[in-house]
Amino acid sequence: MRTYSCYKVQIHGFNKVFQDTAKVYREAVDWYISLSLKEWDALILMNGSKQQLTYLETISIPTKKHPSVSNNFSKAFYKFPSYLRRAAINEAIGKVSSYMSNLAAWNSLSPVERKGMPSLPKAGYVYPAMYRGNCYVRIDDYTARIKVFIRNTWDWVTVTFRKSDVDYITRHCTGRKECVPTLRRRKKTWYLDFSFEENVESLPKTEVFHTTVLAVDLGIHSACTCCAMLSDGTVIGRRFMRLPQENDCLNRRTNRIRRAQCHGARGCSRLWDLARNAADDIAAKTAAFIIETAVLYNADVIVFEHLGVGGKKRGSRKMRLHLWKARCVQEMVKGKAHRSGIRISRVNAWNTSRLAYDGSGPVKRGRESEKTGGSYSVCEFTSGKIYNCDLNASYNIGARYYIREIIKSLPVKEGQRMQAKVPACVKRSTCTLSTLISLNAELYAAV
Repeated sequence: MRTYSCYKVQIHGFNKVFQDTAKVYREAVDWYISLSLKEWDALILMNGSKQQLTYLETISIPTKKHPSVSNNFSKAFYKFPSYLRRAAINEAIGKVSSYMSNLAAWNSLSPVERKGMPSLPKAGYVYPAMYRGNCYVRIDDYTARIKVFIRNTWDWVTVTFRKSDVDYITRHCTGRKECVPTLRRRKKTWYLDFSFEENVESLPKTEVFHTTVLAVDLGIHSACTCCAMLSDGTVIGRRFMRLPQENDCLNRRTNRIRRAQCHGARGCSRLWDLARNAADDIAAKTAAFIIETAVLYNADVIVFEHLGVGGKKRGSRKMRLHLWKARCVQEMVKGKAHRSGIRISRVNAWNTSRLAYDGSGPVKRGRESEKTGGSYSVCEFTSGKIYNCDLNASYNIGARYYIREIIKSLPVKEGQRMQAKVPACVKRSTCTLSTLISLNAELYAAV
């Protein structure tokens, strides 16, 4: 199995040059998009993208065998590098193919169901890839030459890399294959994005009854709560990560943004950058902690909640929700886990914190309970027991994964019989750890 990772290297001393390069490349993509739309009837009959690429080059690039062409690309784009031209052709073919598929699906609908016709494709915010030899040449460890559009022609410029970036790549990416870098802009700064390809062993397929699961509950104020669990509901380990110093740093920076906004400031770009950097630091440390815990307990699967963090944020905590990097943490854990041979899974997030793991029903949190003192970090069960709310949620997350996989592994009739005997298994949003224990009891009784 192949995994890919990316590291961005900042480029200093250039700005307008790279803007012109990206602009010309996007114009070339738009040029080939219009040509692909005209020639789509011929392109669709060809077998594979390589034949389509050759055909578009034949009708747009004058050569010794074909000195005259109907659409002369070289006349419109003087000295355009051949590798970038082929990248622009492939980009254009992909966008036109997607547009034609969407248009066909739209035409297949009835007039009542049609809402909006798909718009014509455009290049958008695509960035050029710096192909080795043709557009990118490495001089030494800290210096490289790239071909860009400068002084109305394509010429080479020399860029230097920071020692910290080179040392990081050398330390962490030595055993990986370095792919073609991409010239990309983020805000006002330009970067070379280096992608690395790594061949890892295929993820092992283990029977659900012999797997160890690490259930992870990601929090806004507490970084994460991890629970290692077996298929019969046995909890073999618990670990907590709080990061109080990092959270205090993030709170100070968000409070500075609030005070600035109260005094009439609108952008606060510098303050927002500081807050995002603090949130990124929390996300990176959280992901590393989760992988460390999974390796410690020899987990086969790491289970997260399927969190819907999109949409408009409301309430007094909307700024903290905006800076919550839950999806970023899951993506970082996914890349690291696959290198370690660990799978990733997600379960329904509804009621994981609201329902007690012992099956006693909804819990009381915050102002609902007098015993918790208004805190949302602990909850009160129906029996009066006070328990950690995040740990209770992690139990339910692991249980929902096992319930889903156990029911899927059974024959259809046997699965339906188990669902009839344990009705709580049918609705995943109400499954708790007690449901998993009841399901295992019925499975052992049926043996």
